[in-house]
Amino acid sequence: MSEPVWRKSSRSGSGAGGGQDCVEVAALAEGRGIRDSKAPEAGHLTLSPDGFAQFVARVKRDGLNI
Repeated sequence: MSEPVWRKSSRSGSGAGGGQDCVEVAALAEGRGIRDSKAPEAGHLTLSPDGFAQFVARVKRDGLNI
């Protein structure tokens, strides 16, 4: 299997802060991967396609104040 292609949000600009609070996502065989763009070597979280859709919907609806 080929290496996943990780991509950042289109809102990860290069302005003030340089997009420092960014995550990257990738399509994986077992679902969708999410990782910290500042520490990709730290690993990633894998969500099912349904779990990823729920995650994105919640972020769009009210954010995640973790």
